[in-house]
Amino acid sequence: MKRYHSLYLLSFMLVVGACHSPQNVEKEASETVLVEETPVLDSWNDPAKSKITSWVEAVTNSSASSFIPERDRIAVFDNDGTLWTEQPIYFQVAFAIDEIKRMAPDHPEWSSQGPFKPLLEGDIPGFLAGGEKALGSLLATTHTGMTTDEFDKRVKAWMKTATHPDTGKHYNEMIFQPMLELLDYLRANGFKTFIVSGGGIDFMRAWTEETYGIPPYQVVGSLSGLSYEMDGETPVLNKLPELYFNDDKAGKPVGISRSIGKRPVFAAGNSDGDYQMLQYTSTGSGERFGMYIHHTDSVREYAYDRESHIGQLNKGLDDAEKYNWMIVDMAKDWKLIYPYELK
Repeated sequence: MKRYHSLYLLSFMLVVGACHSPQNVEKEASETVLVEETPVLDSWNDPAKSKITSWVEAVTNSSASSFIPERDRIAVFDNDGTLWTEQPIYFQVAFAIDEIKRMAPDHPEWSSQGPFKPLLEGDIPGFLAGGEKALGSLLATTHTGMTTDEFDKRVKAWMKTATHPDTGKHYNEMIFQPMLELLDYLRANGFKTFIVSGGGIDFMRAWTEETYGIPPYQVVGSLSGLSYEMDGETPVLNKLPELYFNDDKAGKPVGISRSIGKRPVFAAGNSDGDYQMLQYTSTGSGERFGMYIHHTDSVREYAYDRESHIGQLNKGLDDAEKYNWMIVDMAKDWKLIYPYELK
């Protein structure tokens, strides 16, 4: 039997050899299409890039002691300042201000009295000087008193038309290309990616799937009150003027526990509002990765940290070494900031 088997193999090799004569080889070579592998974290520079890829390779190696089962590969990301720009004001506040301007013709009294008078005169700093009370009025007027479906439509319409005052870009074009690559890279390696933000959950859910590939059910954010009511024969959810849950600072680990149900193994933020989320993630058992995006690029984006009016980063910088958090220097570690930029 071994003799016949050997003869069969020899015959097979001769046939293969005939099929791959020089003439056929030349023909096949001319028809070969080279497929390039998708670059990994192409907009990142070393050593930051290598730190990320080395960690991911270690935790996805099933034969290594550092292995994390796919069911536990939970990665959480702040949104404002981490996945997209947050200066000079939070983009959700920019949406609310534009909503006031859109609604103003139906409220002529706003132009002569009340907290919105400075906004209609273009004096945003004057409005913000009103503090939490003014901001509360702004959000209550523009984010409540309507159904969740109506609010979703308003946000999506704004995203299609509104532009940033400094760059002229649409707001959903001011997302960070390196972070988009990181989201894709983690998902390609079995991670589930979640947004955990102090921003309003309904505002973010209107656009995060199209922009980041993160579906609405993987968004954790601040919650307003809701009521279930009937509009004729149609059930609707109405947004109420009350803060039900604030998903910021110490609220972030609470939101993670309630909405995700597992402690993350990877967390990324940019301000002290994310400190507790990174702390909660990094102090779990096994391999962990914490990352702070440090806004150091005044040319391509903005430079700010400890003294900023928003996005202050103090404790995160001070305790980065203690918790082994990677500080991403935007000016040095990122080849580009936004999509569609030339490298």
